[in-house]
Amino acid sequence: MLRVAVLGCGRIGRMHARNVAAHPRASLAAVYDIHRPSAEEVAKALGVKAAETPQAIFSSPDIDAVLVATSTETHSDYIEQAVAAGKPVLCEKPIDLSLARVNRCAEAIKGSKVPVQIGFNRRFDPGHRALWKSVRAGDIGDLHQVIITSRDPAMPPRSYYEVAGGLFRDMTIHDFDLARFMLGEEPVDVFAIAGRQIDPAMMNELGDSDSAMVIMRTASGRQCHINNHRQAVYGYDQRVECQGTAGMALSDNRKPHEMRRHAEAFTGQAAPYLNFFIERYSEAFNAELSAFVDAIEKGRPPEVGFDDGRRALILAEAAMKSVAERRIVKVSEIG
Repeated sequence: MLRVAVLGCGRIGRMHARNVAAHPRASLAAVYDIHRPSAEEVAKALGVKAAETPQAIFSSPDIDAVLVATSTETHSDYIEQAVAAGKPVLCEKPIDLSLARVNRCAEAIKGSKVPVQIGFNRRFDPGHRALWKSVRAGDIGDLHQVIITSRDPAMPPRSYYEVAGGLFRDMTIHDFDLARFMLGEEPVDVFAIAGRQIDPAMMNELGDSDSAMVIMRTASGRQCHINNHRQAVYGYDQRVECQGTAGMALSDNRKPHEMRRHAEAFTGQAAPYLNFFIERYSEAFNAELSAFVDAIEKGRPPEVGFDDGRRALILAEAAMKSVAERRIVKVSEIG
């Protein structure tokens, strides 16, 4: 059993801790959170110890690997400490909000064989994965276009926006990684527009956006369109469509069940979409953890590595530059 410690006991950290504790090839060794009561609550619920400090986790001979689900500004530090301690690390996205800090982290861990996996869990969603395999198998012929729809059910609280780093670095970064995954090629051109449509006053005050559309193009001419919105009143909207010379394939939304009702006043009434990311991507989070365990057990690099996290952030920076300068930005301008 791979003994894994979880750093961070907020909403997503608690989910990760439960997933590790329930995994057939891993065990939860310890948890840590800067807010001690949160760590103690999770530790008690799952029958493990709450570490006093992160360093106690990195130095412990009883811990084989770490999962980082702390606040973003700590991610690079914890990746560096985990690698220095020889402990494989699965870190939530993004690596950092600063590309310069990500580059310094890359330099710090350069040459290490310690596995570093970044938490782009959507690659592991069963529907998205099946779509990717279908495209790679040539089922739709030559891939021409990828369309990614990602819309939250409601606006996060103001406190979230104050530390999130902006729509492109926080929300769209998942879609940038998924775009690279589906395209099978690196985007070279990025054009983006962003809006303040839902809460203009707060977005203006914080200098953020609550909606966006991004167009990307690869060197071979493949196209990708990403659309984001922070308020889909009908539920968490997550779809990916791939268009090719021989057809189209789609990974669609998920609902609790597929029953639909028809009556005089309506047709096809169905259950709403799964509420938010933990419910929608529960299978993906578990598959992501299994992939991490596989990489360690088999001594191979993680499927979603440090460079994938860096490249997604570069695309986010290109999109931000495009919005600011109202033009197509070449990715080579960024990094």
